[in-house]
Amino acid sequence: MDTASLTELAQQHLERARSASSGRSAQTVHGKQGDVLRQTVIALASGQLLREHENPGEATVQVLTGRVRLGWADSTLDGSDGDLVVVPDQRHWLEALEDAVILLTVAQRR
Repeated sequence: MDTASLTELAQQHLERARSASSGRSAQTVHGKQGDVLRQTVIALASGQLLREHENPGEATVQVLTGRVRLGWADSTLDGSDGDLVVVPDQRHWLEALEDAVILLTVAQRR
């Protein structure tokens, strides 16, 4: 079984996001192309936005650190350290309200 420290990954990727021109950094920690289940650590500097996109399958966002806002249609939901947010099965976006790192878990449709 492979293991990874999400705490260490969060720190590393947040440092990278802060210095990147895009304001983000990410790494898939479980799963690969073609797998049903994928987990990705995504770090976003404050104010950065993952623009509106489709949900490729069942998905959750676990906030490892910071604060984020998930939005869809005419609704929003804020999450902070330790929160687990279910991503709606529709177009949505995610904004970092402050420097933040999330663990995105997606069970892709086949």
